[in-house]
Amino acid sequence: MERISLTRGEAWQIRRAVERFVHERNLFEILAKNLFDQLAENETLRRYISFIKFRVKDPDHLRHKLRRKAIQAKRDGQTPVTTADNLFTQISDLAGVRILHLHTNQMQHINPIILSIFDELRYRLVEGPRAICWDVEFEEFFRQLGIETESRNSMYTSVHYVVEPNRETQMRAELQVRTLTDEVWAEVSHKVNYPEESPSQSCQEQLRVLARFTTGCTRLVDSIFQAHAETLEG
Repeated sequence: MERISLTRGEAWQIRRAVERFVHERNLFEILAKNLFDQLAENETLRRYISFIKFRVKDPDHLRHKLRRKAIQAKRDGQTPVTTADNLFTQISDLAGVRILHLHTNQMQHINPIILSIFDELRYRLVEGPRAICWDVEFEEFFRQLGIETESRNSMYTSVHYVVEPNRETQMRAELQVRTLTDEVWAEVSHKVNYPEESPSQSCQEQLRVLARFTTGCTRLVDSIFQAHAETLEG
């Protein structure tokens, strides 16, 4: 693949964007904490939450992300568009909340509850809900719930929402919802494959194998809860 480099001006734009984020990082800490509290304290949603946490993007990770986006834009024959002025709306995961739950079928309850919380608190839903997955059967399940799907070669599985709070400063937060077993793959991949992909082909293959194992575990957990429900009904 042809090596693409950034101009001095493009590198300067990235540096200014990161500097702005660092200067106003507290706004995203407040946004992430508020969204976390509003979701975690909802009694109806809480019944389905196994674990919930929030985070604000690391400045170094943001710098890597902006470089990747700029290089990809140039590779596609486009001009890099993220600047200090539009950073807060161009990058949707500067603030993030993650919800982990036990089994896939719970999403039929979790999704409408989350949407009702956003509506009640006047968060504008900018993107999603969108299920990122690679297993075609899970894709069909999410489509039946009215959730759009996106396939990725990374074998990543999660449902994403991007919201904007009702405030003067325009900024966004991302909510990720996935099962505990899907989180195993996500955490391992994040440690060895982010912000830059591991150059080890063996590592990449092992991550694909791990994805199949964790998806198999998700299927097994789903089956256990389905059998349990059927027993109670009988």
